[in-house]
Amino acid sequence: MEFLTEYGLFLAKVVTFAVAAIVVVAVIIASAQKEREDHGGDGELKIRKLNEKYDKLRESIQARLMSDAERKAFEKRQKKEQKAKKKAEKAKHKEVTTEPERQPRVFVLDFDGDIKASDTDPLRRSITAVLSVADPERDEVVVRLESGGGLVHSYGLAAAQLDRIRSKGVPLTACVDKVAASGGYMMACVADRIIASPFAILGSIGVVAQLPNFHRFLKKNDVDFEVLTAGEHKRTMTVFGENTDKGRQKFLEDLEDTHVLFKEYVGERRPAVDISAVANGDIWFGKRALDVQLIDEIKTSDEYLIEACDRADVVSVAYQRKRTLPEKLGLATSAALEHTVWRVLSAFRNQKIQ
Repeated sequence: MEFLTEYGLFLAKVVTFAVAAIVVVAVIIASAQKEREDHGGDGELKIRKLNEKYDKLRESIQARLMSDAERKAFEKRQKKEQKAKKKAEKAKHKEVTTEPERQPRVFVLDFDGDIKASDTDPLRRSITAVLSVADPERDEVVVRLESGGGLVHSYGLAAAQLDRIRSKGVPLTACVDKVAASGGYMMACVADRIIASPFAILGSIGVVAQLPNFHRFLKKNDVDFEVLTAGEHKRTMTVFGENTDKGRQKFLEDLEDTHVLFKEYVGERRPAVDISAVANGDIWFGKRALDVQLIDEIKTSDEYLIEACDRADVVSVAYQRKRTLPEKLGLATSAALEHTVWRVLSAFRNQKIQ
């Protein structure tokens, strides 16, 4: 019994230390994040040519399927071809006095949206960089978009960033592999073409707002909560105060107005869509979305980009902020905790199934 008591105390100390460490790391991360935001952030553009990525994948599997003799001959032939190609390009540059015509380019951007559309700032920086070199006559921008939507103003800004590409006349294609709903679809509809996988979720052209109200609980426990405002509509709904029918009506009117703006936004960018038929908050899976013209083609982003490699230089552009050591430690701790919680939940679920 004494051993168990000592072990329990030791375990409690370890847990306390771990929690304290996590709190300290979280405070450091928050402080570092605020400092970076105050100074405009610190990051760099990551450029990757996807043609080379797909070529390496193909060459890798080809090499594994060959015998040793075939692989050696293949590698020898490749080196010879690469050497001849470089020599030809060098000779071509010497002969041509004017700048040679370059290949068309497909710039690939990624947006992975949360409720706050936190990826908007990296997207904004990437778009600024791309627009400084993109040629509307030859180039194209592809955005791989994944988002279930979120805050109206946040996704409005994200969509406005994509509108910058369209206003410059550069062709824009949106690829949706999983979901582009609500605010996510607001972004997707900016594109000249929307491509989606067969079971991607699209649509949800609607507006929702929900909040709890603790007024009756506070009243039952004799707790008063005062809401003082200057301006008739400064506060229409409240979490702790008593909500009125007049306040609810005003709140609903605001939601309806936001919905009207949303429908107008989609209608302007997708004129072929029967907006009255699709703007009821419903979602559509790939093929069904094609039937109602929410998208233009059924295809995965991989298919589209691999095909693009045959006609253009396909370049991935991503703005990445450099992370400090405390931030890296915090992210590692967060990932470890998330993994542990997920394992516990999975084990509990499996136990219930059995």
